[in-house]
Amino acid sequence: MAKRNIVVEALKQTPVEEQYVEFVERKGLGHPDYIADSIAERYSVALCHEYMNSFGRVLHHNVDKVLVVGGQANPKYGGGEVITPIYVLISGRVTSEVRVNGETRIIPVGRIAIESAKRWIKESFRFLDPEQHIIIDFRIGRGSVDLVGVFDKSIEEIPRANDTSFGVSFAPLDTLEKLVYKTERMLNSKDFKEKYPEVGEDVKVMGVRIGKKISLTIAAAMVARLVPDKDHYISVKEEVADKVADMAVKMTDMPVEVFINTADDMKRGIVYLTVTGTSAEQGDDGETGRGNRVNGLITPSRPMSLEATAGKNPVSHVGKLYNVVAKRIADRISAEVRGVKEAYVKLLSQIGKPIDNPYISNIQLVLERGVRLTNGLKNEVQQIADEELDKILNLLDECMKCEVELF
Repeated sequence: MAKRNIVVEALKQTPVEEQYVEFVERKGLGHPDYIADSIAERYSVALCHEYMNSFGRVLHHNVDKVLVVGGQANPKYGGGEVITPIYVLISGRVTSEVRVNGETRIIPVGRIAIESAKRWIKESFRFLDPEQHIIIDFRIGRGSVDLVGVFDKSIEEIPRANDTSFGVSFAPLDTLEKLVYKTERMLNSKDFKEKYPEVGEDVKVMGVRIGKKISLTIAAAMVARLVPDKDHYISVKEEVADKVADMAVKMTDMPVEVFINTADDMKRGIVYLTVTGTSAEQGDDGETGRGNRVNGLITPSRPMSLEATAGKNPVSHVGKLYNVVAKRIADRISAEVRGVKEAYVKLLSQIGKPIDNPYISNIQLVLERGVRLTNGLKNEVQQIADEELDKILNLLDECMKCEVELF
């Protein structure tokens, strides 16, 4: 293989954590955008297993266009009901017909779409019933393939990029980024739900740091059937705020202010109650790619890709693969290369070219004070990038096992 085009440069900029203002957001498990991402990805995984089991290889598909249309509900203290179900539309393109030795085999792509979506919902929610509260539909472009033609090519051949696109990531996470991420993960953890079952799965965390002060604004859907009255609701809000503040104290010396459900208006009886634990029941819509990036966050203070990682095929779609590899390269540089304060990695593909050899890999480093970008440091960084790109084919197996965090 030709030598890769890996360009390493030093960035002369103020590290994000030293800038005066920083925003960070995470959309949690039950957020409509997270739901759309998850349904898209689980459908891709299910298709991968179907193709692999039937034909010994993953065939072309991209199902990264899922839309969640909010329903209508009438939550009230102690109960409530879903009046209009949430509508989920799964869209994309898949290989639905395979010709083998002159015979055509049909893949049940519609059934797989619906079954995989329902399975994920059952695994992820306690009060959202995929049979009662959601209508799952699909509009999928279908294609065919002749496996004789496919297998004429060497099975060892490196897959070719199916798009001209780029992947972006960075490392390390700074204090605010870690705090926002861990806040949502704590509120949606099994232990927290056992102690505070009133908190639904739809948790969104917006963090802002102004100077040396952090504010966290948390939207936490409450499950109405477990909240008998206003006093109980207020009590849960206060306990959630206390738990987040306790965690924050262990993570940073900066003062952290925590706000919960700031749209509440107790005098008018407006509170964030839900029947199912997600705002999708009350008109909040979602779409694949509008949520978290590959590091689990939305970080406007950092470079980000607009590509949706969820639902893209893990064989040749650089919109998925390059974001994951970029993150792994950045993580390793941050952990292994001395003198690097921040690492930014951007990988650009050309359609039709081998996925393990990007058109350019641009690695930008914010160095510690007094550290220079020497040839030795460049070589160390380039070697890490080479090693991670050498392993890009491993991502197929990892994605099929749901071992890769994508959003």
